[in-house]
Amino acid sequence: MHFKWNYETPTPERVEAAKELAEKVGMGPILADLLLQRGIRTESAAKRFFRPMLNELNDPFLMNDMDLAVDRLNDAMGRKERIMVYGDYDVDGCTAVALVYKFLQQFYSNMDYYIPNRYEEGYGVSHKGIDYAKETGVTLVIVLDCGIKAIDEIAYAKSLGIDFIICDHHVPDDEMPPAVAILNPKRPDSTYPYPHLSGCGVGFKLMQAFAKNNGIPFSRLIPLLDFCAVSIASDIVPAMGENRILAYHGLKQLNQNPSVGLKAIIEVCGLAGRELTMSDIIFKIGPRINASGRMQNGREAVELLVEKDQKRALDEARHINEYNEQRKDVDKQMTEEANLIVEKLENQQHLSSIVLYGENWKKGVVGIVASRLTEIYYRPTVVMTLSNGMATGSARSVAGFDIYDAIKSCRDLLENFGGHTYAAGLSMKTSNIPEFTRRFQQYVNDHILPEQTQAILDIEEVIDFKDITKKMHSDLKKFAPYGPGNPKPLFCTRNVYDYGTSKVVGRNQEHIKLELVDSKSSNVMNGIAFGQSAAARYIKSKRSFDIVYTIEENVYKRSEAQLQIEDIKPSEGAV
Repeated sequence: MHFKWNYETPTPERVEAAKELAEKVGMGPILADLLLQRGIRTESAAKRFFRPMLNELNDPFLMNDMDLAVDRLNDAMGRKERIMVYGDYDVDGCTAVALVYKFLQQFYSNMDYYIPNRYEEGYGVSHKGIDYAKETGVTLVIVLDCGIKAIDEIAYAKSLGIDFIICDHHVPDDEMPPAVAILNPKRPDSTYPYPHLSGCGVGFKLMQAFAKNNGIPFSRLIPLLDFCAVSIASDIVPAMGENRILAYHGLKQLNQNPSVGLKAIIEVCGLAGRELTMSDIIFKIGPRINASGRMQNGREAVELLVEKDQKRALDEARHINEYNEQRKDVDKQMTEEANLIVEKLENQQHLSSIVLYGENWKKGVVGIVASRLTEIYYRPTVVMTLSNGMATGSARSVAGFDIYDAIKSCRDLLENFGGHTYAAGLSMKTSNIPEFTRRFQQYVNDHILPEQTQAILDIEEVIDFKDITKKMHSDLKKFAPYGPGNPKPLFCTRNVYDYGTSKVVGRNQEHIKLELVDSKSSNVMNGIAFGQSAAARYIKSKRSFDIVYTIEENVYKRSEAQLQIEDIKPSEGAV
């Protein structure tokens, strides 16, 4: 991928502000400037950022309908009603169901949980799920990470005497379902101070409110925060504000005392014994939870997450790991097939978006394929397959482009749709695919900005190797956990040289292991450039080049910095 490097030279005012803030927070001006770029301008705001406190979480009763939801839940328990916890089959939905079910189970036993089958029922609240609730005597359903658009389904449930509490974070339509309570910080009439919670985060707020109303100490909720961290990382919601507090303490829980199920996944992933980060969740833990719903049924993931027996949990984690291996094979094959189609598209160089339909593709993997194609071609992408007679699929976007709005503009062609700015799901009659493709691509053409059509590396600081001291590396760790709104900082160093020992590595010789010096110091920095072996010849030519990178921990030499190099370009005048 060819990246455009974006760097704004700080103004004299910003340089001065960074110096002043640096003195107050006891950090160098480089890291103080990172704080400024995150909107943190005072010593007190910096303290809150570096040490997020659980007592700074918002009062859950600030959320619309929270009092109605807690009252209905209390009534159900008081009357010994059967309660069902219902959730989506992805990581956010499964962790949300596990969190609510595990917490309530400590106080109430007449409960069940339900995850719809992706292949038989599709996304969200299904008639089959409601019928199962009726058959098993359920009169209250708490639905998590979906439900905000289930108007007909929840009306059907109501006709059967089943009430719904909706805990969702997807964008609502103008009309909302006839639920007894709708907890969604994205409601147009929302009074809640933070709109970016994950689905699991909304479920946590309900449990926080329930605990507060019933005199249950907040400390009883802390063991469940690992689920919040997993959902925040996997669902790629902003990592600032209330999410930062939940993710920070959730990661702490995940590292110190994870739930039995998550501990089993950590062992199966080969992550035991090391400090876990948001990246470990995104690339290792999350995909395994997701694989259950992608390949079979997400219920198995929830069974693992609520498991209390360590040996059984390990067996279940290994089983889910097998699903993940199968998913990788299917994903690889589908991506190759999709790539061939894109390459054959007329004028593919000039298309501002990609819409693909493969009748025999696996429904559970189309979202991953859409993500892969977005990474390769850097265009908003929709990938669909045939499911229950409908074209059903997933959409993924590029930085700054709202794909939900693009899909919404074609809503008259759709049977169903929902999602966020960067990821959405949709279904339509197969006969509507050509017209949808035409209108979607026209919308993207009309609304995408030139800077959104190229992969950009937003460089936060241009530094020299001498700036990467042990203190700087140690202080930089305090910026974690990372995510949207608080990205892992990208640094640039200009005019660097191979120390003479850099080499190509990897099974297919695709990576470069680097030892570098720059023109301003004798510091030798270790680095790794994944998938960039094409630059090796230039690097070995002894000419200078510029690098963009993140600063990571060397896994073999703890506390020593290692550069993860995102891009390499010849220095100006060096060619």
